[in-house]
Amino acid sequence: MSAPARRQDRLGHFLDLARARRPDYLRDLEELVSIDSGSYSAEGVDEVADWVERRLERIGFDVERVRFPASADGHRTGDALVGRRRGGLPEAEGGRRILLAAHMDTVFEDGTAAARPFRVDGSTAYGPGVSDDKGGLLAGLTALEILGECGADAYAELVFLATPDEEIGSPASRPLIESTARTAHYGLGLECARENGDLVIARKGVADFRLTVTGRAAHAGIEPERGANAALAAAHLTVALQALNGHWDDVTVNVGVVRAGTRANIVCPDAELRIEVRAATTADIRRVTRAIQEAADHPSVPGVTVQVEQLDLCPPMEDTPASRRMLDHARRAAHAAGIELGAAATGGVGDANLIAGTGIPVLDGLGPVGGADHTPQEWLDTTSVPQRVALLADLIVSLGDSST
Repeated sequence: MSAPARRQDRLGHFLDLARARRPDYLRDLEELVSIDSGSYSAEGVDEVADWVERRLERIGFDVERVRFPASADGHRTGDALVGRRRGGLPEAEGGRRILLAAHMDTVFEDGTAAARPFRVDGSTAYGPGVSDDKGGLLAGLTALEILGECGADAYAELVFLATPDEEIGSPASRPLIESTARTAHYGLGLECARENGDLVIARKGVADFRLTVTGRAAHAGIEPERGANAALAAAHLTVALQALNGHWDDVTVNVGVVRAGTRANIVCPDAELRIEVRAATTADIRRVTRAIQEAADHPSVPGVTVQVEQLDLCPPMEDTPASRRMLDHARRAAHAAGIELGAAATGGVGDANLIAGTGIPVLDGLGPVGGADHTPQEWLDTTSVPQRVALLADLIVSLGDSST
């Protein structure tokens, strides 16, 4: 039997198993969506973690539960989970370590699940977090369950990472994400697919900056010439920095916050700008960083100085030859199922950015088809669940053995 025919048979078997699990998937999804697990609700996130931990252990994973210390303001983030299952193909013989990543938190406040409970209308499911990311989280667990049932273990190790704070930028879990990713060969992000079914091949990176503008105070009516107006310098900087838009493809620069002065009769001595930069490549983020520094080094108002501070950097998930090869594996499986699979780039960031930042290839959007994330209209196409679960299982098998 030819390789394409064998793959079609394998995918067909995965599809049959995924279709049989669809009622259980919807029941489990309702249970997960009914738990309020906003990023700032540690108790709710931990309840989801309890559920996921039991499921992982049931399908043969060893699970490490990671608790994070409270932040300086006393906020406690929910726990993270790292589940591991050894395969039957050692790394020395071509086995690969595959990381699957999903998040357990949502953007919604406590009480949302009761006010807007899970429901299915026709083939569409609704509810807080149904698409982002409880649908993808559950699809990953279901795919792993199918692989275990089939005895498909031609990989070195499968690692399932469930994080508690993705919706607020993963401040607590970022070191765990990065340390876990550094040992993997491939990263699979379980965010749901785009509304048209596309996977995600690239995500922009984000860099946040604070510019502190220091001038010199003076009486605005008696001796304004003795002052150096930081507000005026900040205004010129705002115009100059906004003008960077359009200089590079897939780069945006936004001066989102401007603060200056305390009284109208004082020449403003202090101002602050907060800037967000989004770019598709690390090289472009560096270019914009240099341009910001160049503008800051030459303020338009004599006597004013400007200090540039980079507050945060979420690396881009770049469209690379290695991630394109992962996409080819996914497309071959989709073709066997009669599906044409596209790939999209997005400006939104997620844990996949942090995984990609460690240097391993990543493919995201491997959950079911969904949309309207972060809104009361958030939805999930339940007819897409069996196909997406089967495609994910097949992709894991294809990537797990480097000889295939």
